[in-house]
Amino acid sequence: MTEPALWLATETCGLGSYRADLVETYWKWEQDPSLMICYGRQVPESLEARAEGMQHQLRGANIRFTVYDLSGAEPVPIGVTTLLPDESVRTAEFVVMLAREARGRGLGVEATRLTLDYAFHVASLRMVWLKVLAPNAAGIKAYERAGFQHAGRLREAGYWLGQVCDEVLMDALARDFAGTSAVRALLDPHPTAAE
Repeated sequence: MTEPALWLATETCGLGSYRADLVETYWKWEQDPSLMICYGRQVPESLEARAEGMQHQLRGANIRFTVYDLSGAEPVPIGVTTLLPDESVRTAEFVVMLAREARGRGLGVEATRLTLDYAFHVASLRMVWLKVLAPNAAGIKAYERAGFQHAGRLREAGYWLGQVCDEVLMDALARDFAGTSAVRALLDPHPTAAE
């Protein structure tokens, strides 16, 4: 694997480019049954179909990042975040996928915050939204920690473990994005005490 170019990073998490050479890694994560349940997807995909879809994704207008764990000696790819923009209204849908071994360590929250930072401070979006299956309590809590708020509910819109369930709508607004900004730190790596 080639050394990743990281665009935004904290001490333990970084966002880099979406990479064709990682298609098999992405595919393996997507075939994890626990991830399929969280997405409400019932059908696995072949590696050949995934590789074909990858070419379309690389040419598309969506914003995709590979998420890296930076806690070790070398960056390790652990997931993907995606923004699906609607340029006409300056909003985007957010999707995140984390490898099983990366979950429960706060990396998903960090990757989500970095993606929101990019969305609001580089892509100039005003709002980012997502859908999460209502029984996915851990996912909902992680999104809340990253800055998303509850915005509504789609009744009986998904499936969880073979049962019909609601989807929770959540959103994050640029004006509410608070805390440390990796983008702003790139522009001024030595802020004054007043900032």
